[in-house]
Amino acid sequence: MRHTPRATRGMVVAPHHLAAQAGLRVLREGGNAIEAMVAAGATIAVVYPHMNSLGGDNFWLLTGGDGAPTAIDACGAAASAVSIDFYRHLGYENMPTRGPLAAITVAGAVSGWAAALDIAARWGGRLPLARLFEDAIYYANAGVPTTRSQHQNTADHLDELLPCPGFAEVFLNGDQAPTVGAPLRQPRLAATLEQLARRGLDDFYRGELAASLAADLAHVDSPLRAADLHAHRALSVSPLSVDLDCARVYQLPPPTQGLASLIILALFDRMRPPEADGFDHVHRLIEATKSAFRVRDAHIADPATMRVDPREYLDAARLDALAGEIDLAQAAPWATGEARGDTVWLGAIDGAGRAVSFIQSIYWEFGSGLVLPQTGITWQNRGASFRLDAKAPNALAPGRRPFHTIHPALARLRDGRLMVYGCMGGDGQPQSQAAVFSRYAMYDQPLQQAVTAPRWLLGRTWGTPRLNLTIERRFPAEVREALARAGHDVEVVAGFDERMGHAGAVVRRPDGVIEGAADPRGDGIAAAY
Repeated sequence: MRHTPRATRGMVVAPHHLAAQAGLRVLREGGNAIEAMVAAGATIAVVYPHMNSLGGDNFWLLTGGDGAPTAIDACGAAASAVSIDFYRHLGYENMPTRGPLAAITVAGAVSGWAAALDIAARWGGRLPLARLFEDAIYYANAGVPTTRSQHQNTADHLDELLPCPGFAEVFLNGDQAPTVGAPLRQPRLAATLEQLARRGLDDFYRGELAASLAADLAHVDSPLRAADLHAHRALSVSPLSVDLDCARVYQLPPPTQGLASLIILALFDRMRPPEADGFDHVHRLIEATKSAFRVRDAHIADPATMRVDPREYLDAARLDALAGEIDLAQAAPWATGEARGDTVWLGAIDGAGRAVSFIQSIYWEFGSGLVLPQTGITWQNRGASFRLDAKAPNALAPGRRPFHTIHPALARLRDGRLMVYGCMGGDGQPQSQAAVFSRYAMYDQPLQQAVTAPRWLLGRTWGTPRLNLTIERRFPAEVREALARAGHDVEVVAGFDERMGHAGAVVRRPDGVIEGAADPRGDGIAAAY
């Protein structure tokens, strides 16, 4: 989608069309990019509930001009009552993934909205919460049609979600997944949003709503308590960045895997082949991913516990050495990776060139599966990423923040273009980000083509034990066969497979033209006026 400079006053991209339109309405009424993103973020928490919720976390990259963007880390920490021994004594060898004992980290998303709106006010923002939540409240009350994505994710994981307290009442038709198009109404969630609009977002952590959340969590024996909510604050953090030939790219620091995304692009930049989408392009990005994930898995955790400075791994000499270890013809061994993760990426650029790259998640589809009865909020299971091993980088401990797969991206291209982009999908996020960015910024493909083109995923996919390379059938047979000959364990899947994630991007050119792209694998659009 492209508009002339005179006509374009802003654009919002989201993986559900109602969320994109909610953000666009805010831009039309004079709101800025952050206000549009809060409106879109609240709406998508209602209309795409298997992917995100008020009970999840979010991360932001924001820029109102030149220079490094501002970064917000709205990641919740583990409850003060949990420990490795707590779960070991209950008989667990690994963290539980569903139910109250998986709902162990504070939901940071609402605090991220609040921190972003503080910046929006400095940008001249003036719209009240009641206006920003208007679409979300309407859709929660009136209902929205169940998407194919929600239906399929519910059906695929019904056995593990059905026992979760509160889940069936809100998200099932009896004991079955709702059919595609069936109305989804969430009146309790609407009332929660109305209360936040009246009392302010801090009510979620230190007010009447916090007391309600804590009571519901305690009632089902989640370890989270009111004191954990009270202690939470979103953080303003310094983004990581790396310089490429074509751009400077920014990412969130740990506990996200933003470092891995930067390493992938930096390594690929050092061995970039002349053409896109052939064996050399795909193989080299896959091998760069392996190098980046080895760093990620060895070190990334709560930054308060990390023994290395992540910026050390962006040193040019270290990147040169890593690139030199990559075999350009043969696949290296691979025995790690966890691809599962449900998330939404949204982006916005307003008429003044202010830009937002935003990502919001509950980790797995429907998170812990726990739906709190008083508020209708689905709680995340991000704590499932902790390890019950004191020696692991991401070991469980009271008050510790978990490793996060989610990370929004922002790039300033050398020719003056500003790009915000991202993708959902666990281990697939940095891989799909690299595919989209390299196609657009390095090989000059049109933005929508870069998003729509076939993708791949290295790592364990949903419901399978294989640590293989999943690749869409839309790649030419000769590319797939060349990857197999090089030693990749190739599994071919249908085109536009949702496992590849829902990617999106918004770009503002120096002449003021704004263009955007939404992923056909999702239910979204690029909405502009």
